[in-house]
Amino acid sequence: MFVLGLTGSIGMGKTTTADVFRRLGAPVHDSDAAVHALYRGEAVEAVEAMFPGVAREGAIDRALLGARVRDDPAAMARLEALVHPLVQAKRADFLREAQAAGHTIAVLDVPLLFETGADAECDACVVVSAPEAVQKLRVFARPGMTPEWLQVIMSKQMPDAEKRRRAHFVIDTSRGLAEAERQAAAVLRAVSGAAAGRDCAPGFRPGGQKT
Repeated sequence: MFVLGLTGSIGMGKTTTADVFRRLGAPVHDSDAAVHALYRGEAVEAVEAMFPGVAREGAIDRALLGARVRDDPAAMARLEALVHPLVQAKRADFLREAQAAGHTIAVLDVPLLFETGADAECDACVVVSAPEAVQKLRVFARPGMTPEWLQVIMSKQMPDAEKRRRAHFVIDTSRGLAEAERQAAAVLRAVSGAAAGRDCAPGFRPGGQKT
């Protein structure tokens, strides 16, 4: 099975693009959704032990947790060291299930794909991008977003230019949903041969095809 990594900075349209891949028939693992599920399940006890008082009614209150780690890099690092291996295990389970179901291509939607080294789990990487002006217009339309909070988020993310440099495929989401879907379909067609044979993946290299 061919594994596509999907990533993109905040406001670039990654979530919408993940939905496009689903509509085109590729199963998608959402790492953010996996974290949210962990905060309602198996990670609750460990996170509460690490940050007492962030659990409410048997689940982690993400607003309380965010307030505890947002301005404390050491605390954030401890949280990530706890959560990231759990998410990685969920991704591995997803890939096993997708392969058992007969899928030849699967997508891993990981916001910090390069930053966490999760690209090593992938055969090729897709970066979702858009011009900076479009990105900021989308981001500041979100409730509660401020320039200061955006700066905090961006400080944890690899610059878009570097992500695009590392990508095997770049999908530009600034030209509408239909065009993004065309580009996503082109990505799937491009990797279909490798997905069928599994001996073509080494031909994909960063700086390669850009859709």
